[in-house]
Amino acid sequence: MALRDRIQMGGLTISHGEPVNVIAEIGVNHNGDPDMAVRMIDAAKQAGADCVKFQTFLAEEVVTAGAAKAAYQYKTTANNESQFEMLKKLELPQEAYPAILRACREKEVTFLSTPYSLRDVEYLESIGVEGYKIASALAVEPVMLAAVAKLGKPILLSTGMCTLAEVAEAMQIIRDHGNDKIVLLQCTTDYPSRLDECNLRAMLRMGEAFDVVYGYSDHTEGFTATMTAVALGAAVIERHFTLDKRMPGPDHSSSSTPQEFREMIGRIRAVEQCLGQRHKAPTKSEIVNATNMRRGIYCISQIKQGEEFSLENIGVRRPPHALDAKSLPLLLGRRANQDIAPGEKITFAMIGEIF
Repeated sequence: MALRDRIQMGGLTISHGEPVNVIAEIGVNHNGDPDMAVRMIDAAKQAGADCVKFQTFLAEEVVTAGAAKAAYQYKTTANNESQFEMLKKLELPQEAYPAILRACREKEVTFLSTPYSLRDVEYLESIGVEGYKIASALAVEPVMLAAVAKLGKPILLSTGMCTLAEVAEAMQIIRDHGNDKIVLLQCTTDYPSRLDECNLRAMLRMGEAFDVVYGYSDHTEGFTATMTAVALGAAVIERHFTLDKRMPGPDHSSSSTPQEFREMIGRIRAVEQCLGQRHKAPTKSEIVNATNMRRGIYCISQIKQGEEFSLENIGVRRPPHALDAKSLPLLLGRRANQDIAPGEKITFAMIGEIF
């Protein structure tokens, strides 16, 4: 099945035939500080990111006042605060966004954000967002999916915690609203997530099942999962980004620093070089080397005129020449029309007709 394999999102072309698009998930790692958010955009660009992704929300529209935090959040933030209190400190005010968008334009990186309410969708649309990222937790929310889908802009849909049936339901809602600009991201919703829970083959399964471009949102430590995803054909890689892992906040410790992000992107580009193209043909260096590495047909034992060519008197040796090793079966059973000394190339002139 042919993938719907080319999605334009701002300055990005998302396709399995293009270089991998790398998203720096700034998320809430700005700690609610607009100036830090702008600095992070610059740092992400310098590290090689193609896109920066934020989260647009008001805490009261995400969680109830007394909601407990996720298990991993208790490990990375104060135990005596609720999820609401934690998120409230991480909100970005709307007045911060013009500077963020301006920084993205100046640095030539694509701005992307995850909305958490219909109000957020409306606001992001009003400032001209070029695409939407749907968080894994929202992938099962029909109203949110429909609201974003009907805007007709590219959607990157994370699928953490989802079954294939739930992904199918989400895809149906989006497509029912006339939007087919979808990138499905395999994701494991844990921070950091374990390698044995990556399930990267599910990424391929979703691409085939829903005829979409696919990618990977990586929450693991190290780069093994990312490189494996790239080797499996991911068109998008998303990874959390921080200026300092030691800063307070739920995601810093499982995020990549600018140096780590730069190293990751370098490795991604190296994997892409290794992958090459689907077309099988000799490389330029192989064409040069073939002149010495392949073999031709030579006399290996004295041959008298009229004697039959056999594996006892002819064989293949380097270097190749006009009669190469592929021709050996054709010579067997024919007779020499002249004497041939050991070491001589077997040429067409030496070959007689079959008696």
